[in-house]
Amino acid sequence: MRLIYEKSVKGRRGFKLPQPDVPEQEGIPAKFSRKHKANLPEASELDVIRHFTNLSCMNFSVDNNFYPLGSCTMKYNPKFTEKIVKIEGFLELHPLIPQLLGGGRLAQGALEIIYNTEKLLCEITGMKAFTMQPLAGAHGELTGAMLIAAYHKNKGCRRRHIIVPDSSHGTNPASAAIAGYDVIIIKTDKDGCMDIKEFKQKLNKDTAAVMLTCPNTLGLFNTRIKEITGLAHSVGALVYYDGANLNAIMGKCRPGDIGFDVVHLNLHKTFATPHGGGGPGAGPVGVSGSLVKFLPISRVMKRPGGVFYLNYNNKESIGYIAPFYGNFAVILKAYAYMLILGKDGLIKASEYAVLNANYILSRLKDYYKLAFNRRCMHECVFSASRQTEKGVHALDIAKYLIDKGFHPPTIYFPLIVKEAMMIEPTETEPKETIDGFIDTMIEAAKLAETDPEKLTTAPRTMPVKRLDETKAARDLNLRWKPT
Repeated sequence: MRLIYEKSVKGRRGFKLPQPDVPEQEGIPAKFSRKHKANLPEASELDVIRHFTNLSCMNFSVDNNFYPLGSCTMKYNPKFTEKIVKIEGFLELHPLIPQLLGGGRLAQGALEIIYNTEKLLCEITGMKAFTMQPLAGAHGELTGAMLIAAYHKNKGCRRRHIIVPDSSHGTNPASAAIAGYDVIIIKTDKDGCMDIKEFKQKLNKDTAAVMLTCPNTLGLFNTRIKEITGLAHSVGALVYYDGANLNAIMGKCRPGDIGFDVVHLNLHKTFATPHGGGGPGAGPVGVSGSLVKFLPISRVMKRPGGVFYLNYNNKESIGYIAPFYGNFAVILKAYAYMLILGKDGLIKASEYAVLNANYILSRLKDYYKLAFNRRCMHECVFSASRQTEKGVHALDIAKYLIDKGFHPPTIYFPLIVKEAMMIEPTETEPKETIDGFIDTMIEAAKLAETDPEKLTTAPRTMPVKRLDETKAARDLNLRWKPT
């Protein structure tokens, strides 16, 4: 497909700007001025609409493809939430208004949404309070690590390390390290969970916290989780919950009830605002009662008369961690999603997510090696190690799926599984779609035995075929030059 620059015709116009109604700015230093006119494409409105519409049809999206990315919960994004965020009172509300003198009266609706969303998240997780400010999951992790540091500093101790399992998301050790902690990695045992024996050996009075995903990134629920949180608390350490996989346990298990002290949630995953393209996200952080005083400022509070306001009066707060109040549009969509599903709907979402994943596990386990042969939660992890004997890798199977109209699952993660393929169907996909995906995966497994070249040369039907991916990542060519 030609670039829009290549479709340019000199003198063609799709839009004409009005004459400026303000004086031209003077005094801009010459070094900041263009020496030549910008070489922009010249195209009609019809040319532009067709070009970008056709480009959009070449993309994979949740709206037109199955998106089984494990640990990412790329569920369908309901369109009613998009309509809600476009309501004029929300869309055009300036973020500074609540901070102006008396401005809170003009933003009561928006402040109420932040306040009510916090209360709903507290109920779902068993936490005492939340900050709604973090702008993504990793940002929430860093906020959580800072809260943990503030807690221990307040108690007069300097703890030096944070424990994470080797199956953790890479952002866990990264967030701990950025917060100033050493990171201790615990290996996975034969059942796919953090090795309890090694954990007991590494846990001590120098441990600030244990960071866990529950269920973990292998899609497995650790049945000894209360024992682990109890051991951590016995030495004065806190326990941090990575909420990336909350979609498996909503309404079934509250992190606070099993001993977690700090929780971050990915509103853009669990509550149906898929984060394809890198954003926008929202990673609110919840805490138990002993950490509330350290939460970032400001917090939306409610006066006895029912008026909402911004509270900055917290001397022990870790301070600001984001401008304004977080990604408000994502918070608003999550709030609407929780309200329309209600308690029973959220529980069913988890039940169907777990059911769908176990259905895939059951049907594919004879064709691909299971990372751990036990019932999974919302995602299942296979290995393509059988297929590598025929020269076929997880990457080849992923490329073949693209040809068949399916977005590939997560591959090569968790890192502890050789040739990993992590599949998360979510609760939104119907059985017909899941069966089509399963049939294609079985087809790929059979081709690996009989005709591996069909996999190693895929994709064949896409505009971009098999690339040298290392070169593509390190030698980018993103600039068009006229011939």
